[in-house]
Amino acid sequence: MELDGARNLTILKAYLKHMAATSLLPENIHPLTDFLRHHKRHLQRLKRSQRPAVLTLNGKAEVVVQDAKAYQAMMEGVEAMQAQAGIAKGLASMARGQGEPAETVFARLRRKHGFKPAR
Repeated sequence: MELDGARNLTILKAYLKHMAATSLLPENIHPLTDFLRHHKRHLQRLKRSQRPAVLTLNGKAEVVVQDAKAYQAMMEGVEAMQAQAGIAKGLASMARGQGEPAETVFARLRRKHGFKPAR
């Protein structure tokens, strides 16, 4: 399977745009004071919906809160997309004849940092 960094970046941007759009639905926007007064109810909703909530202060968006598991899943997805994009970029540069063999790079790093070759 060929990795396509540009395609993955497009997918990531679409995902983040979707998350931003669904995050800004009226049911996901709450006053900070209401969150502080009824935090248990809000935390249950965050866990159930797996969507972030925008908390407002004086009517303006101030902070975003999200369930820890949902946040972790989102970050893992972002990291995976970034890794795939990086790999695709490296493969594309190698296909263009750029880059160096790994052993050449490792030998240079061993010399630079004074490490002896592994046996």
